[in-house]
Amino acid sequence: MTKQQTDYSTMMMILSQSQKKTKPEDMMEIITDSPPHISNDVYEITIDNAIDNISIGKFQHLLLFATGTCFMADSMEIMLLSFLTLVLKEEWKWDEDSENGSTTASADRKLASITAFMFVGAMVGTMVFGPLGDKIGRRPVLFCAASVISFFGFMTALCSGFWSLLFVRFMVGFGIGGLTVPFDILVEFIPTASRGKYMLLIEYYWTLGSMMVPVIAYFTIEVCHSWQWFVVVCAIPSFLSLVTGVYFVPESPRWLVLKGRNEEALTILREAATVNGQDSNELFPPGCVIISEKVEESNWTELFQPRWRKITLLLFVLWSGFAMCYYGAIMIITRIFEGEQHQVGKSGDENLQSSSFDYSAIFISSTAEAMGTAMAICLVDRIGRIPTIAGSYFAGGIVLFLLCFFVDQLGRAVTVTLSFMSRIFEMIASCIVWISTAELFTTEIRSTGHSATNAVARIGGFISPYLISGNASFQFIGSVFFAVHVGAAFCALQLPETKGVELGSTSSRGDGKLTMRRHSVSFSQLESSVPPTSCEMI
Repeated sequence: MTKQQTDYSTMMMILSQSQKKTKPEDMMEIITDSPPHISNDVYEITIDNAIDNISIGKFQHLLLFATGTCFMADSMEIMLLSFLTLVLKEEWKWDEDSENGSTTASADRKLASITAFMFVGAMVGTMVFGPLGDKIGRRPVLFCAASVISFFGFMTALCSGFWSLLFVRFMVGFGIGGLTVPFDILVEFIPTASRGKYMLLIEYYWTLGSMMVPVIAYFTIEVCHSWQWFVVVCAIPSFLSLVTGVYFVPESPRWLVLKGRNEEALTILREAATVNGQDSNELFPPGCVIISEKVEESNWTELFQPRWRKITLLLFVLWSGFAMCYYGAIMIITRIFEGEQHQVGKSGDENLQSSSFDYSAIFISSTAEAMGTAMAICLVDRIGRIPTIAGSYFAGGIVLFLLCFFVDQLGRAVTVTLSFMSRIFEMIASCIVWISTAELFTTEIRSTGHSATNAVARIGGFISPYLISGNASFQFIGSVFFAVHVGAAFCALQLPETKGVELGSTSSRGDGKLTMRRHSVSFSQLESSVPPTSCEMI
Protein backbone atom coordinates (compact mmCIF):
# COMPACT_ATOMS: atom_id res chain seq x y z
CA MET A 1 0.00 0.00 0.00
CA THR A 2 1.32 3.45 -0.90
CA LYS A 3 1.84 6.27 1.64
CA GLN A 4 -1.08 8.16 0.08
CA GLN A 5 -3.39 5.17 0.50
CA THR A 6 -2.28 4.72 4.13
CA ASP A 7 -2.97 8.37 4.93
CA TYR A 8 -6.34 8.18 3.23
CA SER A 9 -7.33 5.00 5.12
CA THR A 10 -6.28 6.59 8.43
CA MET A 11 -8.32 9.70 7.68
CA MET A 12 -11.46 7.67 6.84
CA MET A 13 -11.09 5.58 10.00
CA ILE A 14 -10.91 8.75 12.12
CA LEU A 15 -14.00 10.07 10.36
CA SER A 16 -16.01 6.90 10.99
CA GLN A 17 -15.04 6.83 14.68
CA SER A 18 -15.95 10.47 15.26
CA GLN A 19 -19.07 10.54 13.10
CA LYS A 20 -21.54 10.34 16.01
CA LYS A 21 -20.01 13.20 18.01
CA THR A 22 -18.90 15.51 15.24
CA LYS A 23 -21.08 18.22 13.78
CA PRO A 24 -21.47 18.30 10.00
CA GLU A 25 -19.63 21.61 9.74
CA ASP A 26 -16.73 20.21 11.79
CA MET A 27 -16.63 17.09 9.61
CA MET A 28 -16.33 19.23 6.49
CA GLU A 29 -13.50 21.04 8.17
CA ILE A 30 -11.67 17.75 8.71
CA ILE A 31 -12.23 16.65 5.09
CA THR A 32 -11.05 19.92 3.57
CA ASP A 33 -8.06 19.99 5.90
CA SER A 34 -6.52 16.94 4.21
CA PRO A 35 -2.72 16.71 3.98
CA PRO A 36 -1.30 18.86 1.18
CA HIS A 37 0.60 15.95 -0.50
CA ILE A 38 -2.74 14.26 -1.47
CA SER A 39 -3.81 15.77 -4.79
CA ASN A 40 -7.43 15.80 -5.87
CA ASP A 41 -6.22 15.34 -9.49
CA VAL A 42 -4.48 11.99 -8.86
CA TYR A 43 -6.36 8.74 -9.44
CA GLU A 44 -5.09 5.24 -8.76
CA ILE A 45 -6.51 1.93 -9.94
CA THR A 46 -5.33 -1.66 -9.73
CA ILE A 47 -4.72 -3.61 -12.91
CA ASP A 48 -7.49 -6.07 -11.95
CA ASN A 49 -10.05 -3.27 -11.60
CA ALA A 50 -8.82 -1.69 -14.85
CA ILE A 51 -9.38 -4.96 -16.75
CA ASP A 52 -12.80 -5.34 -15.13
CA ASN A 53 -13.73 -1.80 -16.19
CA ILE A 54 -13.17 -2.35 -19.92
CA SER A 55 -15.45 -5.43 -19.72
CA ILE A 56 -16.00 -7.84 -22.64
CA GLY A 57 -16.47 -6.43 -26.13
CA LYS A 58 -15.13 -6.19 -29.66
CA PHE A 59 -11.55 -5.84 -28.44
CA GLN A 60 -11.62 -9.23 -26.71
CA HIS A 61 -13.43 -10.80 -29.66
CA LEU A 62 -10.65 -9.72 -32.05
CA LEU A 63 -8.03 -10.89 -29.58
CA LEU A 64 -9.85 -14.23 -29.32
CA PHE A 65 -9.79 -14.61 -33.10
CA ALA A 66 -6.05 -13.90 -33.29
CA THR A 67 -5.06 -16.19 -30.43
CA GLY A 68 -7.66 -18.77 -31.47
CA THR A 69 -6.02 -19.21 -34.87
CA CYS A 70 -2.82 -20.09 -32.97
CA PHE A 71 -4.76 -22.84 -31.22
CA MET A 72 -6.18 -24.00 -34.55
CA ALA A 73 -2.67 -24.19 -36.00
CA ASP A 74 -1.46 -26.19 -33.00
CA SER A 75 -4.38 -28.61 -33.34
CA MET A 76 -3.99 -29.18 -37.07
CA GLU A 77 -0.22 -29.61 -37.02
CA ILE A 78 -0.52 -32.32 -34.37
CA MET A 79 -3.63 -34.05 -35.71
CA LEU A 80 -2.28 -34.32 -39.26
CA LEU A 81 0.36 -36.78 -38.06
CA SER A 82 -2.33 -39.41 -37.46
CA PHE A 83 -2.86 -39.47 -41.24
CA LEU A 84 0.55 -38.40 -42.57
CA THR A 85 2.65 -41.05 -40.84
CA LEU A 86 0.46 -43.92 -42.03
CA VAL A 87 0.38 -42.58 -45.59
CA LEU A 88 4.16 -42.11 -45.74
CA LYS A 89 4.70 -45.57 -44.29
CA GLU A 90 3.12 -46.88 -47.49
CA GLU A 91 4.49 -44.33 -49.96
CA TRP A 92 8.07 -44.48 -48.69
CA LYS A 93 7.79 -48.28 -48.31
CA TRP A 94 9.11 -48.46 -44.77
CA ASP A 95 7.91 -52.05 -44.34
CA GLU A 96 8.31 -53.35 -47.87
CA ASP A 97 9.30 -56.99 -48.38
CA SER A 98 8.82 -57.84 -44.75
CA GLU A 99 8.40 -61.55 -44.14
CA ASN A 100 9.53 -62.03 -40.54
CA GLY A 101 8.10 -58.82 -39.04
CA SER A 102 11.45 -57.16 -38.23
CA THR A 103 11.10 -54.58 -40.96
CA THR A 104 7.55 -53.88 -39.87
CA ALA A 105 8.77 -53.29 -36.33
CA SER A 106 11.33 -50.83 -37.71
CA ALA A 107 8.60 -49.10 -39.71
CA ASP A 108 6.45 -48.81 -36.60
CA ARG A 109 9.36 -47.23 -34.71
CA LYS A 110 9.83 -44.68 -37.49
CA LEU A 111 6.13 -43.95 -37.52
CA ALA A 112 6.08 -43.40 -33.75
CA SER A 113 9.32 -41.40 -33.78
CA ILE A 114 7.94 -38.72 -36.12
CA THR A 115 5.07 -38.02 -33.70
CA ALA A 116 7.26 -38.41 -30.62
CA PHE A 117 9.97 -36.04 -31.84
CA MET A 118 7.40 -33.40 -32.58
CA PHE A 119 6.51 -33.56 -28.88
CA VAL A 120 10.22 -33.38 -28.02
CA GLY A 121 10.43 -30.20 -30.10
CA ALA A 122 7.40 -28.83 -28.27
CA MET A 123 9.07 -29.62 -24.95
CA VAL A 124 12.20 -27.71 -25.95
CA GLY A 125 10.07 -24.88 -27.35
CA THR A 126 8.14 -24.42 -24.12
CA MET A 127 11.38 -24.31 -22.13
CA VAL A 128 12.64 -21.52 -24.40
CA PHE A 129 9.52 -19.50 -25.17
CA GLY A 130 7.95 -19.63 -21.70
CA PRO A 131 10.70 -17.73 -19.83
CA LEU A 132 11.07 -15.43 -22.86
CA GLY A 133 7.40 -14.51 -22.54
CA ASP A 134 8.01 -13.38 -18.97
CA LYS A 135 11.23 -11.51 -19.83
CA ILE A 136 10.72 -9.82 -23.22
CA GLY A 137 6.92 -9.83 -23.37
CA ARG A 138 4.06 -11.95 -24.68
CA ARG A 139 3.69 -10.32 -28.09
CA PRO A 140 7.22 -10.96 -29.50
CA VAL A 141 7.01 -14.62 -28.46
CA LEU A 142 3.68 -15.02 -30.25
CA PHE A 143 5.20 -13.70 -33.49
CA CYS A 144 8.27 -15.90 -33.17
CA ALA A 145 6.30 -19.08 -32.44
CA ALA A 146 3.79 -18.46 -35.24
CA SER A 147 6.62 -17.76 -37.71
CA VAL A 148 8.42 -21.01 -36.85
CA ILE A 149 5.26 -23.11 -37.17
CA SER A 150 4.27 -21.45 -40.44
CA PHE A 151 7.69 -21.80 -42.10
CA PHE A 152 8.39 -25.40 -41.13
CA GLY A 153 4.75 -26.39 -41.65
CA PHE A 154 5.07 -25.46 -45.31
CA MET A 155 8.56 -27.00 -45.47
CA THR A 156 7.08 -30.39 -44.54
CA ALA A 157 5.80 -30.69 -48.12
CA LEU A 158 9.41 -30.63 -49.42
CA CYS A 159 10.63 -33.53 -47.27
CA SER A 160 11.85 -36.56 -49.20
CA GLY A 161 12.86 -38.99 -46.47
CA PHE A 162 12.56 -40.00 -42.86
CA TRP A 163 15.38 -37.84 -41.42
CA SER A 164 14.36 -34.62 -43.16
CA LEU A 165 10.78 -35.17 -42.02
CA LEU A 166 11.94 -35.87 -38.47
CA PHE A 167 13.88 -32.57 -38.35
CA VAL A 168 11.11 -30.46 -39.87
CA ARG A 169 8.44 -31.85 -37.56
CA PHE A 170 10.77 -31.30 -34.59
CA MET A 171 10.94 -27.63 -35.55
CA VAL A 172 7.16 -27.43 -35.96
CA GLY A 173 6.92 -28.82 -32.44
CA PHE A 174 9.44 -26.23 -31.27
CA GLY A 175 7.13 -23.48 -32.51
CA ILE A 176 4.08 -25.13 -30.97
CA GLY A 177 5.89 -24.95 -27.65
CA GLY A 178 5.40 -21.18 -27.69
CA LEU A 179 1.64 -21.30 -28.06
CA THR A 180 0.94 -21.23 -24.33
CA VAL A 181 1.91 -17.53 -24.47
CA PRO A 182 -0.98 -16.38 -26.73
CA PHE A 183 -3.34 -18.17 -24.36
CA ASP A 184 -1.81 -16.21 -21.48
CA ILE A 185 -2.27 -12.94 -23.40
CA LEU A 186 -5.97 -13.64 -23.76
CA VAL A 187 -6.48 -14.65 -20.13
CA GLU A 188 -4.75 -11.44 -18.98
CA PHE A 189 -7.33 -9.31 -20.84
CA ILE A 190 -10.47 -11.01 -19.49
CA PRO A 191 -12.42 -9.62 -16.48
CA THR A 192 -12.57 -11.94 -13.48
CA ALA A 193 -16.33 -12.56 -13.63
CA SER A 194 -16.22 -13.61 -17.32
CA ARG A 195 -12.89 -15.42 -17.34
CA GLY A 196 -14.02 -19.05 -17.04
CA LYS A 197 -16.63 -19.17 -19.78
CA TYR A 198 -14.91 -16.76 -22.16
CA MET A 199 -11.57 -18.54 -22.01
CA LEU A 200 -13.26 -21.76 -23.07
CA LEU A 201 -14.34 -20.14 -26.35
CA ILE A 202 -10.76 -20.45 -27.58
CA GLU A 203 -11.18 -24.23 -27.45
CA TYR A 204 -13.66 -24.01 -30.32
CA TYR A 205 -10.74 -23.00 -32.54
CA TRP A 206 -8.89 -26.12 -31.45
CA THR A 207 -12.01 -28.17 -32.16
CA LEU A 208 -12.44 -26.56 -35.57
CA GLY A 209 -8.85 -27.49 -36.42
CA SER A 210 -9.44 -31.09 -35.29
CA MET A 211 -12.56 -31.34 -37.43
CA MET A 212 -10.91 -29.81 -40.49
CA VAL A 213 -7.99 -32.28 -40.58
CA PRO A 214 -9.97 -35.40 -41.62
CA VAL A 215 -11.92 -33.35 -44.18
CA ILE A 216 -8.70 -31.93 -45.67
CA ALA A 217 -7.15 -35.41 -45.56
CA TYR A 218 -10.05 -36.85 -47.54
CA PHE A 219 -9.89 -34.28 -50.35
CA THR A 220 -6.08 -34.10 -50.60
CA ILE A 221 -4.99 -37.66 -49.80
CA GLU A 222 -7.97 -39.76 -50.87
CA VAL A 223 -9.21 -37.67 -53.83
CA CYS A 224 -6.09 -35.81 -55.04
CA HIS A 225 -3.60 -38.49 -53.87
CA SER A 226 -1.20 -35.82 -52.57
CA TRP A 227 0.08 -35.74 -49.01
CA GLN A 228 2.09 -32.63 -49.94
CA TRP A 229 -1.08 -30.61 -50.52
CA PHE A 230 -2.41 -32.05 -47.27
CA VAL A 231 0.40 -30.55 -45.17
CA VAL A 232 0.38 -27.24 -47.10
CA VAL A 233 -3.33 -26.65 -46.48
CA CYS A 234 -2.93 -27.64 -42.82
CA ALA A 235 -0.16 -25.03 -42.45
CA ILE A 236 -2.37 -22.11 -43.55
CA PRO A 237 -3.84 -21.39 -40.07
CA SER A 238 -0.34 -20.89 -38.65
CA PHE A 239 0.34 -18.20 -41.26
CA LEU A 240 -3.09 -16.68 -40.54
CA SER A 241 -2.24 -16.52 -36.82
CA LEU A 242 0.92 -14.59 -37.64
CA VAL A 243 -0.98 -12.02 -39.73
CA THR A 244 -3.85 -11.56 -37.26
CA GLY A 245 -1.39 -11.28 -34.38
CA VAL A 246 0.23 -8.24 -35.99
CA TYR A 247 -3.08 -6.39 -36.22
CA PHE A 248 -5.09 -7.52 -33.21
CA VAL A 249 -2.71 -8.53 -30.39
CA PRO A 250 -1.16 -5.80 -28.19
CA GLU A 251 1.28 -6.41 -25.37
CA SER A 252 -0.24 -7.63 -22.12
CA PRO A 253 -0.93 -4.65 -19.80
CA ARG A 254 -0.40 -6.91 -16.79
CA TRP A 255 3.10 -7.71 -18.02
CA LEU A 256 3.78 -4.02 -18.76
CA VAL A 257 2.72 -3.00 -15.23
CA LEU A 258 4.93 -5.73 -13.81
CA LYS A 259 7.88 -4.22 -15.72
CA GLY A 260 7.08 -0.67 -14.54
CA ARG A 261 5.75 0.47 -17.91
CA ASN A 262 2.46 1.67 -16.45
CA GLU A 263 1.85 4.46 -18.98
CA GLU A 264 2.07 1.99 -21.89
CA ALA A 265 -0.34 -0.32 -20.08
CA LEU A 266 -2.81 2.52 -19.52
CA THR A 267 -2.59 3.53 -23.19
CA ILE A 268 -3.46 -0.03 -24.28
CA LEU A 269 -6.36 -0.19 -21.83
CA ARG A 270 -7.73 3.14 -23.09
CA GLU A 271 -7.54 1.86 -26.67
CA ALA A 272 -9.27 -1.38 -25.64
CA ALA A 273 -12.06 0.58 -23.95
CA THR A 274 -12.53 2.70 -27.08
CA VAL A 275 -12.73 -0.40 -29.30
CA ASN A 276 -15.36 -1.77 -26.90
CA GLY A 277 -17.44 1.38 -27.46
CA GLN A 278 -16.76 2.91 -24.04
CA ASP A 279 -15.62 6.39 -23.09
CA SER A 280 -11.96 5.89 -22.16
CA ASN A 281 -11.78 9.33 -20.51
CA GLU A 282 -14.63 8.38 -18.22
CA LEU A 283 -13.09 5.02 -17.28
CA PHE A 284 -9.53 6.34 -17.08
CA PRO A 285 -9.72 10.14 -16.67
CA PRO A 286 -6.67 12.44 -16.90
CA GLY A 287 -4.41 11.89 -13.92
CA CYS A 288 -5.32 8.19 -13.67
CA VAL A 289 -2.40 5.90 -12.84
CA ILE A 290 -2.19 2.13 -12.48
CA ILE A 291 -0.78 0.92 -9.18
CA SER A 292 2.51 -0.88 -9.73
CA GLU A 293 2.71 -4.53 -8.79
CA LYS A 294 5.51 -6.04 -6.80
CA VAL A 295 8.28 -7.17 -9.17
CA GLU A 296 9.65 -10.66 -8.60
CA GLU A 297 12.21 -12.64 -10.54
CA SER A 298 10.70 -15.40 -12.68
CA ASN A 299 12.67 -18.46 -13.70
CA TRP A 300 12.33 -22.21 -13.63
CA THR A 301 13.72 -22.50 -10.08
CA GLU A 302 10.97 -20.22 -8.75
CA LEU A 303 8.44 -22.97 -9.52
CA PHE A 304 10.10 -25.21 -6.93
CA GLN A 305 10.22 -22.67 -4.13
CA PRO A 306 7.86 -23.37 -1.19
CA ARG A 307 5.26 -20.95 -2.54
CA TRP A 308 4.76 -22.88 -5.79
CA ARG A 309 6.22 -26.35 -5.19
CA LYS A 310 3.05 -28.32 -4.43
CA ILE A 311 1.02 -26.71 -7.21
CA THR A 312 3.87 -27.20 -9.69
CA LEU A 313 4.33 -30.91 -8.96
CA LEU A 314 0.60 -31.59 -9.09
CA LEU A 315 0.30 -29.74 -12.39
CA PHE A 316 3.28 -31.62 -13.82
CA VAL A 317 1.60 -34.96 -13.18
CA LEU A 318 -1.79 -33.66 -14.33
CA TRP A 319 -0.43 -32.26 -17.59
CA SER A 320 1.55 -35.43 -18.36
CA GLY A 321 -1.66 -37.40 -17.94
CA PHE A 322 -3.61 -34.82 -19.93
CA ALA A 323 -1.32 -35.09 -22.98
CA MET A 324 -1.11 -38.87 -22.83
CA CYS A 325 -4.89 -39.24 -22.47
CA TYR A 326 -5.96 -36.65 -25.05
CA TYR A 327 -3.47 -37.43 -27.83
CA GLY A 328 -3.55 -41.11 -26.99
CA ALA A 329 -7.33 -41.24 -27.42
CA ILE A 330 -7.04 -39.61 -30.84
CA MET A 331 -4.30 -42.01 -31.97
CA ILE A 332 -6.22 -45.03 -30.67
CA ILE A 333 -9.37 -43.99 -32.52
CA THR A 334 -7.43 -43.36 -35.74
CA ARG A 335 -5.72 -46.76 -35.43
CA ILE A 336 -9.07 -48.49 -34.86
CA PHE A 337 -10.68 -46.99 -37.95
CA GLU A 338 -7.58 -47.31 -40.09
CA GLY A 339 -7.48 -50.96 -39.11
CA GLU A 340 -11.16 -51.53 -39.96
CA GLN A 341 -10.75 -50.03 -43.40
CA HIS A 342 -7.65 -52.12 -43.88
CA GLN A 343 -9.63 -55.31 -43.16
CA VAL A 344 -12.39 -54.28 -45.54
CA GLY A 345 -9.78 -53.84 -48.22
CA LYS A 346 -8.59 -57.39 -47.77
CA SER A 347 -11.95 -59.09 -47.80
CA GLY A 348 -14.01 -56.76 -49.98
CA ASP A 349 -13.00 -53.97 -52.32
CA GLU A 350 -9.62 -54.80 -53.75
CA ASN A 351 -9.06 -51.20 -54.82
CA LEU A 352 -8.79 -49.96 -51.24
CA GLN A 353 -5.23 -49.42 -50.10
CA SER A 354 -3.98 -50.41 -46.66
CA SER A 355 -3.44 -46.73 -45.79
CA SER A 356 -7.12 -45.89 -46.28
CA PHE A 357 -9.18 -44.59 -43.40
CA ASP A 358 -12.79 -44.59 -42.35
CA TYR A 359 -12.94 -40.81 -42.78
CA SER A 360 -16.58 -40.46 -41.81
CA ALA A 361 -16.06 -42.26 -38.49
CA ILE A 362 -13.00 -40.19 -37.65
CA PHE A 363 -14.81 -36.97 -38.56
CA ILE A 364 -17.83 -37.90 -36.42
CA SER A 365 -15.59 -38.56 -33.43
CA SER A 366 -13.82 -35.22 -33.96
CA THR A 367 -17.13 -33.33 -33.83
CA ALA A 368 -17.47 -34.54 -30.25
CA GLU A 369 -14.98 -31.85 -29.24
CA ALA A 370 -17.53 -29.14 -30.08
CA MET A 371 -20.01 -30.75 -27.69
CA GLY A 372 -17.25 -31.22 -25.12
CA THR A 373 -16.37 -27.52 -25.25
CA ALA A 374 -20.04 -26.54 -24.91
CA MET A 375 -20.41 -28.80 -21.89
CA ALA A 376 -17.24 -27.35 -20.36
CA ILE A 377 -18.67 -23.82 -20.75
CA CYS A 378 -21.82 -24.90 -18.91
CA LEU A 379 -19.94 -26.64 -16.09
CA VAL A 380 -16.85 -24.48 -15.47
CA ASP A 381 -18.58 -21.76 -13.44
CA ARG A 382 -21.49 -23.88 -12.26
CA ILE A 383 -19.76 -26.74 -10.45
CA GLY A 384 -16.21 -25.41 -10.64
CA ARG A 385 -12.91 -26.29 -12.33
CA ILE A 386 -11.69 -29.14 -10.14
CA PRO A 387 -14.85 -31.33 -9.96
CA THR A 388 -15.28 -31.00 -13.72
CA ILE A 389 -11.68 -32.02 -14.48
CA ALA A 390 -11.72 -34.98 -12.10
CA GLY A 391 -15.13 -36.25 -13.20
CA SER A 392 -14.27 -35.94 -16.90
CA TYR A 393 -11.01 -37.85 -16.54
CA PHE A 394 -12.65 -40.66 -14.62
CA ALA A 395 -15.53 -40.97 -17.10
CA GLY A 396 -13.15 -40.70 -20.07
CA GLY A 397 -10.97 -43.47 -18.68
CA ILE A 398 -13.94 -45.82 -18.36
CA VAL A 399 -15.16 -45.13 -21.92
CA LEU A 400 -11.71 -45.53 -23.49
CA PHE A 401 -11.16 -48.76 -21.53
CA LEU A 402 -14.44 -50.20 -22.84
CA LEU A 403 -13.61 -49.09 -26.38
CA CYS A 404 -10.21 -50.79 -26.34
CA PHE A 405 -11.18 -53.89 -24.37
CA PHE A 406 -14.14 -54.87 -26.56
CA VAL A 407 -13.01 -53.40 -29.89
CA ASP A 408 -13.10 -56.81 -31.62
CA GLN A 409 -16.68 -57.55 -30.52
CA LEU A 410 -18.26 -54.14 -31.16
CA GLY A 411 -20.09 -53.15 -34.30
CA ARG A 412 -19.21 -49.97 -36.17
CA ALA A 413 -22.09 -47.95 -34.69
CA VAL A 414 -21.13 -48.77 -31.09
CA THR A 415 -17.44 -48.16 -31.84
CA VAL A 416 -18.21 -44.73 -33.29
CA THR A 417 -20.44 -43.91 -30.30
CA LEU A 418 -17.77 -44.85 -27.73
CA SER A 419 -15.15 -42.91 -29.73
CA PHE A 420 -17.47 -39.90 -29.72
CA MET A 421 -18.02 -40.14 -25.96
CA SER A 422 -14.32 -40.58 -25.29
CA ARG A 423 -13.41 -37.39 -27.10
CA ILE A 424 -16.18 -35.47 -25.32
CA PHE A 425 -14.71 -36.27 -21.91
CA GLU A 426 -11.11 -35.71 -23.05
CA MET A 427 -12.07 -32.30 -24.43
CA ILE A 428 -13.92 -31.20 -21.29
CA ALA A 429 -10.97 -32.10 -19.07
CA SER A 430 -8.27 -30.64 -21.32
CA CYS A 431 -10.18 -27.35 -21.79
CA ILE A 432 -10.47 -26.70 -18.09
CA VAL A 433 -6.92 -27.85 -17.28
CA TRP A 434 -5.67 -25.06 -19.59
CA ILE A 435 -7.82 -22.46 -17.84
CA SER A 436 -7.10 -23.58 -14.29
CA THR A 437 -3.34 -23.59 -14.91
CA ALA A 438 -3.32 -20.01 -16.23
CA GLU A 439 -5.43 -18.89 -13.26
CA LEU A 440 -3.19 -20.48 -10.64
CA PHE A 441 0.05 -18.68 -11.55
CA THR A 442 0.72 -14.99 -10.95
CA THR A 443 1.65 -12.55 -13.72
CA GLU A 444 5.40 -12.56 -13.19
CA ILE A 445 5.62 -16.35 -13.50
CA ARG A 446 2.54 -17.21 -15.55
CA SER A 447 4.27 -17.80 -18.90
CA THR A 448 7.12 -19.69 -17.23
CA GLY A 449 4.77 -21.85 -15.16
CA HIS A 450 2.30 -22.48 -17.97
CA SER A 451 5.11 -23.35 -20.36
CA ALA A 452 6.79 -25.62 -17.79
CA THR A 453 3.61 -27.65 -17.35
CA ASN A 454 3.17 -27.74 -21.11
CA ALA A 455 6.75 -28.98 -21.51
CA VAL A 456 6.22 -31.79 -19.03
CA ALA A 457 3.00 -32.69 -20.87
CA ARG A 458 5.10 -33.55 -23.90
CA ILE A 459 6.49 -36.51 -21.97
CA GLY A 460 3.02 -38.04 -22.10
CA GLY A 461 2.75 -37.07 -25.75
CA PHE A 462 6.14 -38.69 -26.41
CA ILE A 463 5.15 -42.00 -24.80
CA SER A 464 1.74 -42.35 -26.46
CA PRO A 465 2.79 -43.08 -30.08
CA TYR A 466 5.29 -45.75 -29.04
CA LEU A 467 2.64 -47.49 -26.96
CA ILE A 468 -0.10 -47.26 -29.58
CA SER A 469 1.90 -47.77 -32.79
CA GLY A 470 3.59 -50.94 -31.58
CA ASN A 471 2.30 -54.48 -31.35
CA ALA A 472 0.58 -54.03 -27.96
CA SER A 473 -2.97 -55.33 -27.81
CA PHE A 474 -5.85 -52.93 -27.50
CA GLN A 475 -6.74 -54.56 -24.17
CA PHE A 476 -3.31 -53.73 -22.74
CA ILE A 477 -3.47 -50.18 -24.14
CA GLY A 478 -6.92 -49.66 -22.64
CA SER A 479 -5.76 -50.83 -19.20
CA VAL A 480 -2.75 -48.50 -19.23
CA PHE A 481 -4.82 -45.50 -20.28
CA PHE A 482 -7.49 -46.22 -17.66
CA ALA A 483 -4.80 -46.11 -14.96
CA VAL A 484 -3.45 -42.82 -16.34
CA HIS A 485 -6.94 -41.30 -16.34
CA VAL A 486 -7.51 -42.27 -12.70
CA GLY A 487 -4.12 -40.81 -11.73
CA ALA A 488 -4.92 -37.54 -13.50
CA ALA A 489 -8.30 -37.31 -11.72
CA PHE A 490 -6.64 -37.87 -8.34
CA CYS A 491 -4.06 -35.11 -8.94
CA ALA A 492 -6.79 -32.71 -10.06
CA LEU A 493 -8.64 -33.22 -6.77
CA GLN A 494 -5.55 -32.03 -4.85
CA LEU A 495 -5.52 -28.63 -6.59
CA PRO A 496 -7.33 -25.53 -5.26
CA GLU A 497 -10.50 -24.31 -6.91
CA THR A 498 -10.04 -21.05 -8.89
CA LYS A 499 -13.68 -20.25 -9.64
CA GLY A 500 -14.33 -16.64 -8.60
CA VAL A 501 -10.75 -16.16 -7.39
CA GLU A 502 -8.53 -13.26 -8.52
CA LEU A 503 -6.09 -14.17 -11.28
CA GLY A 504 -2.94 -15.70 -9.78
CA SER A 505 -4.04 -15.32 -6.16
CA THR A 506 -3.62 -19.00 -5.24
CA SER A 507 -0.30 -20.41 -4.08
CA SER A 508 1.30 -22.81 -1.62
CA ARG A 509 2.47 -21.71 1.77
CA GLY A 510 5.75 -22.86 3.21
CA ASP A 511 3.99 -25.71 5.04
CA GLY A 512 2.64 -27.03 1.73
CA LYS A 513 -0.94 -25.92 2.38
CA LEU A 514 -2.77 -24.04 -0.35
CA THR A 515 -4.07 -20.51 0.09
CA MET A 516 -6.25 -18.31 -2.08
CA ARG A 517 -7.61 -14.79 -2.24
CA ARG A 518 -11.14 -14.13 -3.39
CA HIS A 519 -11.98 -11.36 -5.83
CA SER A 520 -11.53 -8.10 -3.90
CA VAL A 521 -13.77 -5.05 -3.93
CA SER A 522 -12.78 -1.43 -3.77
CA PHE A 523 -13.70 1.17 -1.12
CA SER A 524 -16.35 2.67 -3.36
CA GLN A 525 -17.96 -0.74 -3.84
CA LEU A 526 -18.23 -1.16 -0.06
CA GLU A 527 -19.82 2.27 0.22
CA SER A 528 -22.27 2.07 -2.66
CA SER A 529 -22.59 -1.70 -3.26
CA VAL A 530 -22.17 -1.16 -7.03
CA PRO A 531 -19.11 -1.96 -9.18
CA PRO A 532 -16.78 0.96 -9.97
CA THR A 533 -16.94 2.30 -13.50
CA SER A 534 -13.81 4.40 -13.39
CA CYS A 535 -10.66 5.11 -11.43
CA GLU A 536 -10.96 5.78 -7.71
CA MET A 537 -9.88 9.23 -6.51
CA ILE A 538 -7.67 9.46 -3.46
